[in-house]
Parts: sequence; structure tokens; C-alpha cells
Amino acid sequence: MRLDDALFNWLQIQIVADARPDDQAAIDTRDFFLQILTEDHGLTSISVDRVDDTMIHIRYEREGRSKVQMIPREAGEQLLSDIDANPKYN
Repeated sequence: MRLDDALFNWLQIQIVADARPDDQAAIDTRDFFLQILTEDHGLTSISVDRVDDTMIHIRYEREGRSKVQMIPREAGEQLLSDIDANPKYN
């Protein structure tokens, strides 16, 4: 899995896990993507650094260097919106 895809997937499920702290499936899935990011891509200290009106900024370290990946906010929050809109998940 490409780094950009893994970061995007991690972000989406991180947002879901934050919004639904009792959702064990979301937590397990978040941990799965975190494992991919750390083991396959060598990332450390992965976190949502900032959220503004249009972008979500993910900060991480790789090979001792701090980097930021920006993802459109609407795309990052889409999975949670889809889950909230589906009554069988609420």
C-alpha cells in the first residue's frame, strides 16, 4: 500500500475512532493502518496536527525528519459522515 493511501485510510478511521470511542471495530482498524504506517513505511509520531476549514494536516516523522501531509477535510471526514448517515450503524 502506498504511503499516501495508508495515511488517508488511517486518517479516516482515526476520525471515526475518535467520534465513536466504544466502536471496537474502528479501533482495531485504526491500529491496523497504524501498524502499516509504522512497520511498512517507518513512520513515527503520527498525529492530526491541525484542522482548518479546508484541510486536515497530519504530522509524522520518517527517518528522523518531521513531515506534514495535508488531506482535504471533506474527504477525510467522509467515512464518519457515511457511517452517521446509515441507521444500521447508529
